[in-house]
Formats: sequence, C-alpha cells, structure tokens
Amino acid sequence: MPTAFLSAARSVVGLVRSGNEDSALLHSRLIAVADGMGGHAGGEVASSIAIKTLSSLTTLLDNPDIDSDSIEDLLLNSLDTIDSEINRSAKADFDLTGMGTTLTALMLYGDSAHPKVALLHVGDSRCYRLRGNTLLQMSHDHTVLQELLDKGGVSADEANAHPQRSLLTQAIMGEGSLSPVLTVFDVKPQDRFLICSDGLSGVISEKELKLGMKVADLNDALKKLIDTTLAAGAPDNVTIILATVGETTEPLSLTFLGAATDE
Repeated sequence: MPTAFLSAARSVVGLVRSGNEDSALLHSRLIAVADGMGGHAGGEVASSIAIKTLSSLTTLLDNPDIDSDSIEDLLLNSLDTIDSEINRSAKADFDLTGMGTTLTALMLYGDSAHPKVALLHVGDSRCYRLRGNTLLQMSHDHTVLQELLDKGGVSADEANAHPQRSLLTQAIMGEGSLSPVLTVFDVKPQDRFLICSDGLSGVISEKELKLGMKVADLNDALKKLIDTTLAAGAPDNVTIILATVGETTEPLSLTFLGAATDE
C-alpha cells in the first residue's frame, strides 16, 4: 500500500477580519499553507496563486520514473513559478500591486520503508513536528524579530511584545529576490506534523499548541487548536493542517481551503 499523509484541516476567518486571505491544499503527498498580504483582495489572490500553482506538482508525485533528487528540485523550483505568476497578476491589475504571500509546504516522498518529507518555507507561517513528547519547529521564521533573536538582540520574553514581531524579511511578492531553502527530514512512525498560518502560532503558546497536537484523533486535535485560538481572540485568519504518515488504499484527493476555494 502507498505511503500517504493522513490529514485533517480547517481554515477560519477569525474574530476580527472580514475575509480570509489564507489558502491551503491537502493531498496524499503534499500539504501547504499560504498566508496572503497586501490588502483583502491582494492577499486572497496571492495566497491562492501560490497554492494553485504548487498543486500542479501533485500530478507528478506518483510517477515512478521521478527520483528523489528530481522531486526535491521540482518543489524548490516551484517558488520561481509562483513568484512569476504573482508578478504577472500584479502587473495586470493595479489594485493588486504590492501583494504577496508566505508559503509553507511539506512534501512526502521516498519508499514506504524510508519515507522522507521535504519542507519548503518562505515567511512566517510555520511547520511543526511532534515526535513522542518532543515538539520541533521545523520552519524558521523570515521576520525581523527572528533575526534579532538569532543575533541575541532580544530575549524570548521580549519577543512576545516586540513591535516588529510580524515584519517579514522574506515573502513571495513577484520580485524575483527569493532565497529559498529546502530542508529534508526523515519520518518515523507516529510522527505528527502541523502546518499553520501565524493566526495560530502568533496567538497561542507553544505549550497550548503541543497540547492540541497531542490529542489522539486528528479532527479532535484540530478542534482543540481552533477553539483555543478563538478563545484567545483570533485577530487574524487561522489555517491549520494536521497530518500523520501512514499506509492507505485510498490516497487523499486534492483539496483546497480558504481563498483558494474561490474561483
């Protein structure tokens, strides 16, 4: 039986925003979240472009003639295509000038005995892995605040209230200036992965996030995380994908969430 992501996901507007600028996709071998920016219309368009463009890779993932190196190259190079599409759309519509999006994507590949996941990440959406009782933030934020933390310019306590905590140092904006990094991780039985927009990770604590991820049933875990975020005020759109890796006879069909569901 093929190895696949077994996933549950949800995207909600939150308690303050009037529209959803997040987009996401679910597939048996690829999961991703994009958080748009640039005003209501621009954010929705940018995140949708990222997700819809990325989704074209799903038709190639079950091709036995494509090796692991080629799959990694395809995922990494997809950023250039997304960036070009955002540039083209912004030039065609003045109202979309300045739009952009984050993107955090996790691709599953390799044989069933030694599965791997490749992480492609730009911006401040996040990817986490829960292995046993250990929570790992797999992605690294592209923000001014993260650079300050890396250099020791601020403490972790100061970071929580820092005025520049959401200022991005890298996003997909059609400018051709990305410096993408693809990171590969081994997969172990019972690993649980979470991809989310900062509407979740920027609102609840890591302890609360871990407690939610530890709930056994994926849908119940998803509900706990959403409910915790809503109870904390949910000032932004909240998009979450939870996934484990297992064997299935019915690979998950391609599904879009959030702004990417609009035609």
